[in-house]
Amino acid sequence: MNDPLLPPRPTSPSSDAGEALWQACVDQLAQELPEQQFNTWIRPLSAKFSDDFSRIQIEVANRFKLDWIRAQYAGRLSELLLQLYGQSIHIDFSLAPKEAPPRQSVTRILADVEELSPVVNAHSDGGIQGFKNRINTSLCFDNLVEGTANRMARAAAMHVANVPGQLYNPLFIYGGVGLGKTHLMHAVGNQLLLNRPDAKVLYIHAEQFVSDVVKAYQRKTFDEFKQYYHSLDLLLIDDVQFFANKDRTQEEFFNAFEALLTKKSHIVMTSDTYPKGLTDIHERLVSRFDSGLTVAIEPPELEMRVAILIAKARSEGAEMPEEVAFFVAKNVRSNVRELEGALRKILAYSRFNQKDVSIQLARDALRDLLSIQNRQISVENIQKTVADYYKIKVADMYSKKRPASIARPRQIAMYLAKELTQKSLPEIGELFGGRDHTTVLHAVRKISAERQTLSDLNQQLHVLEQTLKG
Repeated sequence: MNDPLLPPRPTSPSSDAGEALWQACVDQLAQELPEQQFNTWIRPLSAKFSDDFSRIQIEVANRFKLDWIRAQYAGRLSELLLQLYGQSIHIDFSLAPKEAPPRQSVTRILADVEELSPVVNAHSDGGIQGFKNRINTSLCFDNLVEGTANRMARAAAMHVANVPGQLYNPLFIYGGVGLGKTHLMHAVGNQLLLNRPDAKVLYIHAEQFVSDVVKAYQRKTFDEFKQYYHSLDLLLIDDVQFFANKDRTQEEFFNAFEALLTKKSHIVMTSDTYPKGLTDIHERLVSRFDSGLTVAIEPPELEMRVAILIAKARSEGAEMPEEVAFFVAKNVRSNVRELEGALRKILAYSRFNQKDVSIQLARDALRDLLSIQNRQISVENIQKTVADYYKIKVADMYSKKRPASIARPRQIAMYLAKELTQKSLPEIGELFGGRDHTTVLHAVRKISAERQTLSDLNQQLHVLEQTLKG
């Protein structure tokens, strides 16, 4: 028997019955989800049932939303449809047809935008004449390989690009060099400009912001400086750690930050460390950095490194066999830039010698790099050296004991493992008794920060490093 509160189960093809069933599903989700989530993801959807109600086609506005809804809500939608209809209904997701004129290419749109955008350009008269958005049109979400190391940052960045000014504002992305932070920022800018060609978007390195502040100070053009920066719809600013010890710059950035958030513009920042790990930056600014979403990008895992190599090779017009990609990925572990460098060496060696890419060719092309790898310091050697230095047992490195006399050397060993090897945080954690990568990250940040202020610790680390490097 049908629940009297639900629409009657249709016994014959009927668009009205389908609309009622879909509306009942939507109404239930409206009760379950926060209003912001419901309005962003569910309310805009449209749906159409097949004649026999065995399938439902759900139309989504763009590819990002399609992927997100499929990942986050497909399961619950299936459950609700089964509950409401009494039989399983297969869900097909598709992109809604575009009614607007054919879209221009990203490159053409961005070129048009740059021609129309104001450009900040300090001249001898001190005026602000205009500004190019500085977005690299070749860096987008489509050519950013996704993996465990960047999945959360990528998802957050895509959300910002498609629904700016709402959740995750500011978005603060941190991680080591060459891990794809800058690529993500440009991808956000490209996607937003594709959605809204009239948006005022700016990508800038922190050092350029410092330079703009200095010029405005010298030429007494702070009114123009503020007018431009405060009018942006999206500010993408790289390496904010460069604001350290620059008081006037920090003051101006704080003012711009507040102005942009007030008008619901979005701010995306990158740094080499998390907000509270930044040194010589005002506390009120750090607290603003940490007020939205802070997300890390880690060194890519093996499978992600393999995917990156294959994708980059294809973009260069070459094919890299999977077994060669695995060989290179196992030997180049630290970041994407080093992977790209290794790939360029292999492709150049292949073309010069007119030979197909193979493991042996890769071994020959990367001879110097592999030689260095073979001489690398091991985590086991670090554990033994640190244990001897602090007069504890090597077994204490893997144990669950937490007295300071053991926990401190263990954190130092984790720090050195991250600094002196190419092991990822999860790999280091596994070698320290199966600890979670967040434990390793905490140790690395703690020792790194204390090294800057504790001269005794810095001296101890220097001795350990010299001992390990021979």
